[in-house]
Amino acid sequence: MRLVTFTENNRSRIGIDSGTGIIDLSTANPDLPEQMTAFLSLGDEAMEAAAKHAERDDDFTLADVHLESPVLRPGKILAIGLNYRAHAEESGMDIPKTPLVFTKQNTSINGPYDPVHKSNHARMLDYEGELAVVIGKKCRHVPKEKAAQVVAGYAVSNDVSVREWQMRGTPAQFTMGKSWDTHCPLGPAIVTDIDPHVLNLTTQVNGDVRQDTNTNDLIFDCFDIIEYLTTAFTLEPGDVIVTGTPSGVGMAMKPPSALEVGDVVRIEIEGLGHIENEIVAEPDLAFR
Repeated sequence: MRLVTFTENNRSRIGIDSGTGIIDLSTANPDLPEQMTAFLSLGDEAMEAAAKHAERDDDFTLADVHLESPVLRPGKILAIGLNYRAHAEESGMDIPKTPLVFTKQNTSINGPYDPVHKSNHARMLDYEGELAVVIGKKCRHVPKEKAAQVVAGYAVSNDVSVREWQMRGTPAQFTMGKSWDTHCPLGPAIVTDIDPHVLNLTTQVNGDVRQDTNTNDLIFDCFDIIEYLTTAFTLEPGDVIVTGTPSGVGMAMKPPSALEVGDVVRIEIEGLGHIENEIVAEPDLAFR
């Protein structure tokens, strides 16, 4: 299934992307929650109930709705640094021996086709095309061989980064560089029942291919990461893990290439679809 959150007539709820349109689960099964985290919290029973409607006629065309981030406000957004061998090499860093974990604040979440803000305080704005994991079950101390059981599905993400803020101080300030509002586009859907470790990933800026790799180059795969994280803390339904970016980021270009207002970033992962976001000047949101 391809589970989505969409807005229609000023009302947001969950549905299924059928490939030709949107199946509204609030119409198909009014007993299911309309919010993704609440839906995922019901576990396998909710997934099975939704799957019964996957062949139902569409309620809306894609043009009728606005696709939101599949999880509107994740409890946690956890990210992994230097998790592709080629990216570690282009960054001049040693291959990590354990996952390098940082967080993005959940206010950074953004829709798959919504604009990304560039602030006047951000000079080196960069893209990072990434595979995202959406957690489906509350879990702790998950062994790698059982990690697939706690995953709801996978999505495309962009770990947008403000590099000069990321690299301030010692150690580097990853949270400040990675957490700006709108800097975590996610979607377009949570895709279930797919092998996440054999998927082609490409990132384009204004049609120019910048990243082109396969998730089989991950140093720590999705299940390694879940085992590692749950050693320390509980993961909950709707938590999002962005698993790292491959080589080809703008900062590593010679000379470095920052995203500018008007640029369009498109990230596509085989079997998951694509997200596409225009860079816009950050609006004046003071004291909103």
